[in-house]
Amino acid sequence: MDWLMGKSKAKPNGKKPAAEEKKVYLQPEHTKSRITDFEFKELVVLPREIDLNEWLASNTTTFFHHVNLQYSTISEFCTGETCQTMAVCNTQYCWHDERGKKVKCTAPQYVDFVMSSVQKLVTDEDVFPTKYGREFPSSFESLVKKICKYLFHVLGHIYWAHFKETLALELHGHLNTLYVHFILFAREFNLLDPKETAVLDDLTEVLCSGPGGGGGGGDGTSSGAPGAQNHVKER
Repeated sequence: MDWLMGKSKAKPNGKKPAAEEKKVYLQPEHTKSRITDFEFKELVVLPREIDLNEWLASNTTTFFHHVNLQYSTISEFCTGETCQTMAVCNTQYCWHDERGKKVKCTAPQYVDFVMSSVQKLVTDEDVFPTKYGREFPSSFESLVKKICKYLFHVLGHIYWAHFKETLALELHGHLNTLYVHFILFAREFNLLDPKETAVLDDLTEVLCSGPGGGGGGGDGTSSGAPGAQNHVKER
């Protein structure tokens, strides 16, 4: 759990402004693609008979496995040469070790840090207890928030740097469905800071609009603030 002592800071990555980049993932014919018509806004609500921490633990673990699986489908295209930085739009994420020291790493290295660290965490009985009578730690919710933040970074990188490969593999419907479910779950329990997710506000607006939260079935246009990604502060 040493990684949880560190931070992941974002800063402009030197790319040209997002407005100048063509975001293939925002094209209507792609945003409409889903693998299910579930009403995700209803699906993420805490069931009456389930403990909150149990619900957070179960869903967080599931999201981790699905994001890991989704990334694995394009991992051969995410190399130190193609992705020299962990970038999403005009934002670059830097990993920090347990001492707070910034670790210079490529996107695949960053994702490896995320996945190995989260794997260690979700299999730790002291943090994600599975045995009857074991208590969740008092810091559990904050740990879940950290995990969600890092999973968001990975999803964002897939959209930004590898959507064309995802499209070629015909897995964009899976990616869109995972993103909608993940974002709406995070919203339901306030697990992601809006400042953190602002980098993909345009995508979120398109995919998560509509009565069931799985929108994007209209014309695919966004009514969100188009300049949100251009004002990312270091954090």
